[in-house]
Amino acid sequence: MVAITLPDGAVRQFDHSVTGMEIAASISDGLAKKALAVKVNGVAWDLSRAITEDAHVALIVRDKADPEALEIVRHDCAHVLAEAVQELFPGTQVSIGPAIENGFYYDFYRSEPFRPEDLETIETKMAEIIDRGDSFTREIWDRETAIGYFQEQNEQFKVELVEDLPADETITIYKQGRWTDLCRGPHAPTTKYIGKAFKLQRVSGAYWRGDSSREQMQRIYGTAWENPKQLKAYLLQLEEAAKRDHRKLGREMELFHIQEEATGSIFWHQKGWQLYRTIESYMRDRLENASYQEVKTPQLLDRKLWEASGHWEKFRENMFTTGDAVEEGDSEPKILAIKPMNCPCHVQIFNQGVKSYRDLPLRMAEFGSCMRNESSGSLHGIMRVRAFTQDDAHIFARPDQINSETISFCSLLQSVYSDFGFTEVMVKFSDRPEKRAGSDETWDQAENALREAIEAAGLPYEMNPGEGAFYGPKLEFVLKDAIGRDWQCGTLQVDFVLPERLGAQFMDEDGERKRPVMLHRAILGSFERFIGILIENFEGKFPLWLAPHQIVVATITSEANTYAEHVAAQMHQAGLRVTTDLRNEKINYKVREHSLSKVPIIAVVGRKEAEDGNVALRRLGGKEQDIQSLNNAITTLTAEATPPHLRLTE
Repeated sequence: MVAITLPDGAVRQFDHSVTGMEIAASISDGLAKKALAVKVNGVAWDLSRAITEDAHVALIVRDKADPEALEIVRHDCAHVLAEAVQELFPGTQVSIGPAIENGFYYDFYRSEPFRPEDLETIETKMAEIIDRGDSFTREIWDRETAIGYFQEQNEQFKVELVEDLPADETITIYKQGRWTDLCRGPHAPTTKYIGKAFKLQRVSGAYWRGDSSREQMQRIYGTAWENPKQLKAYLLQLEEAAKRDHRKLGREMELFHIQEEATGSIFWHQKGWQLYRTIESYMRDRLENASYQEVKTPQLLDRKLWEASGHWEKFRENMFTTGDAVEEGDSEPKILAIKPMNCPCHVQIFNQGVKSYRDLPLRMAEFGSCMRNESSGSLHGIMRVRAFTQDDAHIFARPDQINSETISFCSLLQSVYSDFGFTEVMVKFSDRPEKRAGSDETWDQAENALREAIEAAGLPYEMNPGEGAFYGPKLEFVLKDAIGRDWQCGTLQVDFVLPERLGAQFMDEDGERKRPVMLHRAILGSFERFIGILIENFEGKFPLWLAPHQIVVATITSEANTYAEHVAAQMHQAGLRVTTDLRNEKINYKVREHSLSKVPIIAVVGRKEAEDGNVALRRLGGKEQDIQSLNNAITTLTAEATPPHLRLTE
């Protein structure tokens, strides 16, 4: 007998081994038609695989918007892509083809490059393979058989993958029709379950196993969805995202540029730096009002500190070092590292002097400049860089203060996001990763404390297994932008490890030395990435308080030049960022040019406005002009240009 426990707690008894498909059919014929795979004790299996022992089982069904179902569809699609390519282009070798966020890819090795027009041909062949309805079948091979087969097929990359598998790992092979691949699975019953809601997107280069000394592969990317409606919506989102690309808008708006001589670093132009400074000033004011102490710590620190903190062991590959620094009196050279994060430095400040329980919580903030050795292939505009600034802070607290500090932080974070126009925020709970510091008991304590704190804050969350920091679990705050994309920005981490490793202490009310808990937290994440998100969210059309260039006073005729300069002077005196356009050009030309530059307000003045003491305000994207007296216009615009948290509310 095999007892199968379903998600609702119901138990079904079978007098023989049973497959996922048989379990689905025992519930309903409709479910059997929709099921893609089955989770057996939390692990995804093919529906055809026999379950021989009692187990907890959950079916993965395509029509329930299950991300696991979509991942299987995308993985299946990658296999069909590879089969199609090898049918169309004999001699092409295959390597790996995983499902990824929003789609899939497969890496190929061939002497000739794929052309953009090849993608349409490959799509047509994929549709044919899907229509065949070939079954995905799983087989277990021994190592020698697998190596021999792929050598015979001249698949050198598959041979290497098999050879590198651990000696005790089961080698599974999947077949669809006549095509065979090395794969862990699982897969849907047949290729027909993929459907036709897929699209090949582009070809790019990739080194085999990410090693620049190895073979250059050709990577074909695609996307796949549950139905054509979802596919269409996603492709429209991509079109909209291309219009909003921060790299394109950054050039057009003269905000910043990046060049090869400073890979991963940003050249901020005047307008971009004004935007940066506006955000920094806003965040500094919010932190001061929340009783944070702002500090500044060194860029270069001896590797000994990073060894003590655990970063040298866990994060070394991402750190830049200076090589050997010889100092007078030293018996051996020092290795200095440019800080990739601020946390060990903040502990050094905390450790100066004796701290009492009355001093806690101590909230320490820094706009800390950091550097991380990101691979060149992962860099992306100002979204992914090597040199960046974090809105970083660490709260040193007693364990009994974790809940109250979490509640306060979540409230501050939501308020900040709202001021920037983001009202949809999702929370992910990331627990212990495989690569971590600290004992399991310490991690149990930290995870329980963080879970209790987020529940006390009243925020719903979803689990993000294994994605915590190496020193503690964390909350990840994911905001949704104007076109529905998710961006992970803020974090809150509970850390009992670093205070222990770096000797942080405070005196409790009984005069005993205790370890504080350290809450690592950020709201924006990095300024650079957050500014990139803002550029794309607003499509460069910033609200007035954020806009680096708020107002242009443009003249209709040269007779109004003197008045235009007076208007600009009065607006500047009121704290507005304003310039004039006195060129001998038609006003429609001026309006069009400044609209393309995303200036929020164009104040048009001519002879009549000069005589009446008025301005004609024209807003970006609007066609109507709002004629106001200069004083009223300044009052209106000054209120609108005030950061949201400083505006008076009724």
